[in-house]
Amino acid sequence: MTAEPILRARGGVHSPVAHDSALKHVTGEARYVDDLPEPRGCLHVALVTSRWAHARLTGIDAAAALALPGVRAVVTAADIPGPNDIGPIVPGEPLLADGLVEYVGHPVAAVVARDYDTARRAAALVTMEAEALSPVLDLREAAARAHYVLPPTVFQRGEPGPAIEAAPHRLRGEVMVGGQDHFYLETQAALAVPQEDRDMLVHSGTQHPTEVQHMVARLLGLDMNAVTVEVRRMGGGFGGKESQATIIAGIAAVCARVTGRPCKLRLDRDTDMEVTGKRHDFLLSWDVGVDAEGRVLAVDMTLAARCGWSVDLSPGVVSRALSHADNAYYYPHARLTGLFCKTNTQSNTAFRGFGGPQGMMAAEAMMDHIARALKLDPLEVRRRNFYAPGRDVTPYHQTVEHFRLPAMLDALLASSDYDRRRAEIAAFNAGSPVVKKGLAVSPVKFGVSFNKPEMNQAGALVHVYTDGSISLNHGGTEMGQGLFVKVAQVVAEVFGVDLDRIKPTATTTAKVPNTSPTAASSGTDLNGMAAKVAAETIRGRMAAHAAELFGVAAGEVRFAAGRVMAGNKVLDFAELAELCHVGRVALSSTGFYRTPKIHFDRTTNTGRPFFYFAHGLSVSEVAIDTLTGEWLPLRTDILHDVGTSLNPAIDKGQIEGGFVQGLGWLTMEELVWDAEGRLKTHAPSTYKIPTARDVPRDFRVDLLADAPNEEATIFRSKAVGEPPFMLAMSVWLALRDAVASLAPAGWVPPLDAPATPEKILLAVEAAKRS
Repeated sequence: MTAEPILRARGGVHSPVAHDSALKHVTGEARYVDDLPEPRGCLHVALVTSRWAHARLTGIDAAAALALPGVRAVVTAADIPGPNDIGPIVPGEPLLADGLVEYVGHPVAAVVARDYDTARRAAALVTMEAEALSPVLDLREAAARAHYVLPPTVFQRGEPGPAIEAAPHRLRGEVMVGGQDHFYLETQAALAVPQEDRDMLVHSGTQHPTEVQHMVARLLGLDMNAVTVEVRRMGGGFGGKESQATIIAGIAAVCARVTGRPCKLRLDRDTDMEVTGKRHDFLLSWDVGVDAEGRVLAVDMTLAARCGWSVDLSPGVVSRALSHADNAYYYPHARLTGLFCKTNTQSNTAFRGFGGPQGMMAAEAMMDHIARALKLDPLEVRRRNFYAPGRDVTPYHQTVEHFRLPAMLDALLASSDYDRRRAEIAAFNAGSPVVKKGLAVSPVKFGVSFNKPEMNQAGALVHVYTDGSISLNHGGTEMGQGLFVKVAQVVAEVFGVDLDRIKPTATTTAKVPNTSPTAASSGTDLNGMAAKVAAETIRGRMAAHAAELFGVAAGEVRFAAGRVMAGNKVLDFAELAELCHVGRVALSSTGFYRTPKIHFDRTTNTGRPFFYFAHGLSVSEVAIDTLTGEWLPLRTDILHDVGTSLNPAIDKGQIEGGFVQGLGWLTMEELVWDAEGRLKTHAPSTYKIPTARDVPRDFRVDLLADAPNEEATIFRSKAVGEPPFMLAMSVWLALRDAVASLAPAGWVPPLDAPATPEKILLAVEAAKRS
């Protein structure tokens, strides 16, 4: 007797299907905000920005700009109908500067003209007078002066002070970790279109449509139901279009209200980089007590973040940095202090990892310091400090569950042939006077969920039409990461239909309200579950109607391979949809999901902020030229935990892309300001991002097999957007390893990030002097 074959539709969950817009991306058919047909009478906007890092404005003269043919208006803070405030967490962040400018690039006014070129020419004619004030531009200076945008925050468990004093070895160290520009392919853009009844439609390149809706309504003095925000896709976001998109959408909407005409604002690359915030750079320092084998007994760590001129999303970024300053390691006693340093530079904001990478860098730099100072193997020091049963409580008092890194490490060391290569590199370095190689392993334990519990919720809207086609809408936004196709796969799986029967539609606040941003690696977890709930509701109604029609129990009705089986009756999914319509069965439903188990007390900084942890490991080998500081990535092996993957093709792409973006952050993407506070690295000519030539020559990526996530997750998968970014730490550690080969054992390389050739060369010279 042969088993009945399992019927499956094409493209359901766990299938490696292509991105839903992949073909449109490569052919240029994919439409972004700037590609949308411009409404009749559409005007264009250009920004007038501050040339001072800190100054009190005493006058704005727009007469020459207004005299230019084609100019319709010059909009300033005085023209904003409602409160001039777009602070996403803490009030006090004006859309347009009003009296005080706080950084070079601070938007002061917006010129509205018949075309983009005219608007730009006119913006250059606007003159400003100001009384210059003394700026704070350096992170170290801000930290030393306690120049903060918010008071410090502390995570603590145990009593680290006495434990450090009593430890056999006490080590102090620090590392500076630089910021990073998002450098999305599509710069910031918005198109605001006035509607009847003073309503406003905003097409925005945003990761957070509800936030844009909220802020535009505030600026215009409207209720939120009078503002609709829509986004079909973004050409990259990486966190830079979470809060910062509000600046662009808000200015476009105010200009549209002032002129009564549709207004479009899109930034050129230079303006985008000069106006918008970056990844926070951090000064990381530690005072750690360890035993003779390198086990941490207690640590007192300070993470000083450059927030820039305003609060923006810094509370969440610093909180996540603190909650990842342990990375994969157990600290019996710990005090982790976060400093919110204010500088007169761009207001730093969300960026892939949201502070997690900076916190993990503190942990990894400290582990490397411990190993080298005590003349121990860095790999073994990491292994000895891993979380383990009985050593499994974090500094924020969450118990670490399902910790997979020890077994994953054994597997990756074997598959990457680590021991043999370690010996070969030692032999190579001994005989090579100029080129030195380095090899390093770095782990990742990344908490998945928003640190703020109320943000862990999502909604969805699903329609089944009488021809069997299905429309899907949810609160998540598509920025190239494959969210839309993954959620569509979930809906296809629920209904047992082919993926091509599902049509994801543009994200809009008019369909799904009060959504969280597509951030924190939660897009699929939240929106996938909400869509699943909606689809299961409709499927339940359809099954009940089929059962009634064909005289079977509802539990006996099955949906598979585009068909519905009810007893001996088999019909197409579309046939049942038509029968349900005739039978007046509702074929539309909303779905709602909130993440279970999580809680966090912001007064004590304790709780369970993360539903689960994603794990990953990477081994990287590099070679450096000790005469120039130039280096090459030779090989990287990655083993990453995605649970039971919803889409292995998309997930592998996310791992590869995240790693390369992390490599850029840690080795080449350097932000430089001059003594006047002007960003000098504001274009591809001055700001270096990774290219195909910077990818390791030998690049191996594997997904951890047979590792399902918790049952309450979407088909037992794990988030994959941010965790792979931190895998690039192995490259930075390998560069340190190569530099350390030039010095006696016990010497700790003074190498900050990004480890540019200049910094590598300086570290090499320090090694030679040692």
